[in-house]
Amino acid sequence: MKRYNVAILGATGAVGREMLKVLEEIDFPLASLTLLASKNSVGKSLFYKGKQIKVREATHDAFKGIDIVLGASGNAVAKEFARDIVGSGALFIDNSSAFRMDKDVPLVIPEINPFDIKGHHGIISNPNCSTIITLLAVYPLFRLSPIKAMIASTYQAVSGAGAKGPIELEREMKEEIEGKEHVPEVFLYPIVSNLIPHIGSFDEEGYTSEENKMQNEGRKILHCPELKVTCTCVRVPVKRSHCISVTVLTEKPLSLEEVREAMESQEGLRLYDDISKNEYPMPLITSDQDLVYVGRIRKDRVFDNGISLWCSGDQVRKGAATNAVMIAMKWVEINA
Repeated sequence: MKRYNVAILGATGAVGREMLKVLEEIDFPLASLTLLASKNSVGKSLFYKGKQIKVREATHDAFKGIDIVLGASGNAVAKEFARDIVGSGALFIDNSSAFRMDKDVPLVIPEINPFDIKGHHGIISNPNCSTIITLLAVYPLFRLSPIKAMIASTYQAVSGAGAKGPIELEREMKEEIEGKEHVPEVFLYPIVSNLIPHIGSFDEEGYTSEENKMQNEGRKILHCPELKVTCTCVRVPVKRSHCISVTVLTEKPLSLEEVREAMESQEGLRLYDDISKNEYPMPLITSDQDLVYVGRIRKDRVFDNGISLWCSGDQVRKGAATNAVMIAMKWVEINA
């Protein structure tokens, strides 16, 4: 098998470190591995298969000879280096939202639209973490019938805000026990013993940028430009794994039996839905692994042809790092 020179841009962040773990777990066909980050991280070392690899500074000429760049940085860094990466001949698989809605950039969940990878022009985007988790749970219904609309509420873990999110939650948990006042730094309000229905910036309609991603990205991934989605995104005091409650409105009536059968056959999805045993998806069982769990499947009582469900997945792994590495693996298979 051909081996590839791979770089991780933003290697020292939470997603970058997780990408490193996933590359090792699946034994990605590496010829070399380059770890890039800001100058503040230069000199640090990360481990891959028991060997130390020193972090180098991300500069405009750091991508020469690289075949695949896994982007684990924010929008500004992705935009700064995208031209250099593509110009060097590398494929840029970017986890930021910088290029997701560009018409020439595929937006890919490998279990759903791997065929879009072939249409890249040097950049492939990773979808938003909640979009990935939700669409993997919903896609089996889409395979059975066109989807007209979705009504969703997300319950997003603090690690979705970056490495400082869990630190703030732990600090406030300790302060809560000690009876101390909370002074939030990462979130607008204390997150301990609280829910914050605000992730991203508000638009003129009162939706946040995080909420709009579910509709905009869902339309692009499913090639369904008329899909309507209303969404409320909530930050919850959980360290890891996002959960989503969603009602899906299909054109055709679907039985619960055929829905469950379709879910059981869906790659990347685990049907976990036995209320007689109190089995349903929760962050406690979906963290630190790559499957999206789906359960609480039932006929909606308000909408004809509505199916309601609950899903959960690790937003750092499947919602970010693993999805990006899986895109790289699909690209390798296509070019084999």
